[in-house]
Formats: sequence, structure tokens, C-alpha cells
Amino acid sequence: MNHWNDRFLNENYMYGTEPNVFLAEMQKKLQLNGNALAIAEGEGRNAVFLAQQGMNVTTWDYAESGLRKTKKLAALKGATVNTKLVDLNEAEWKSNQWDEIVCVFGHFPTDLRKETLQGVKGAVKPGGYYVTEVYSHCQIPYKSGGPKELDFLYRPEEFIETFSDWRIVHFFMGEVIRHEGELHNGLSHVIQFVGQKPENQP
Repeated sequence: MNHWNDRFLNENYMYGTEPNVFLAEMQKKLQLNGNALAIAEGEGRNAVFLAQQGMNVTTWDYAESGLRKTKKLAALKGATVNTKLVDLNEAEWKSNQWDEIVCVFGHFPTDLRKETLQGVKGAVKPGGYYVTEVYSHCQIPYKSGGPKELDFLYRPEEFIETFSDWRIVHFFMGEVIRHEGELHNGLSHVIQFVGQKPENQP
């Protein structure tokens, strides 16, 4: 049993039940529909929000307890979310499958992070989007949430280099205030990225 599964066994939603503020803002701006994938989605707050906006949503997480809470939250809010137990180390990324992929505070070691970003790049449909807010490598001194190991935190060049041939809709690195449940609270240092895959990219 992994530590995320242990963490989500608690009946409380550790990161709250409301969507990430940045994701909500971008979803309103982009007015997306179609098929969405939320990776490392935990207890489902962002996936349920996307479903409420009319998207057909699938979540990937490797904590069964988190997936159960996703289903519970979806039922509570009158939404439908498809859940799938996936370890990103073993993920199968199918080409051009998703209209939108979302990752909110999903943190992994550097090698897996690079593999995941490449997987995302291939799996988004031409014209589709990748939307993410994550903690930057400057986050540790802020003590407002996130990993305590530098290897799990993002650097801006990872997005700029990986998605250099995409249209960058939004890019930001700096301070924001987040209040998300028990574990994300206060001034934080994040990277926000929204990229659109070119229509002519295979």
C-alpha cells in the first residue's frame, strides 16, 4: 500500500472539494469540451469540476482510496467521472486521445516527470490543451505545501523545452496564494502552463 493510498483513507478531503483556482479560470477562458484526462488526480476535485463543465472525464491515480473518494464526490455533485488505477511509471499513452489533459500539483521524480510530459505531449489531440499548475523548484522555503525534495519539483525549462513547438497560451512562474484543504495553505511558488497542440502536429 503506497503512502498516497494511506493518506486518502481519511474521510476528509485532504485538498478540499473545490477545483484548483487556476484550472477553473483557464476552463472558463478556454470553454473546452470533449474528452479530458486528469492525471495524479488524487481525490477528484478537479475531475469532478471538469465533468460539471460538460466534459467526459477520466482520472488516473495510483491510490485506490483516492479513486473511491473521486466517485463519492462525483455522486455528491451530480457528475460522472471515469476512474482508472494507473501508476504513471507504467502508463500507456495513446496518441491523440484527449482534448485536454490536466495535472494539478502532480509531482514525480525528475525522470518520471520528463516521461510523463512526453506522454502528455503525444496523447493530446491536435488542437487540444495541456493545463497544469505545479510547485516550482523554489517552493521548499515557503512551507505551504508540496514535496520537500527538490527532485520532485518542476523547473520552467521543462515546459518550455518539451512544448517548444506548441502554442503557449499561458505561462507563469511566481507567487500565488492557495487555500486547498488541509495541505495547501498560504503563499506558494508555482509554475502555471497552458499549451495547445498545433492542428497539423501528428
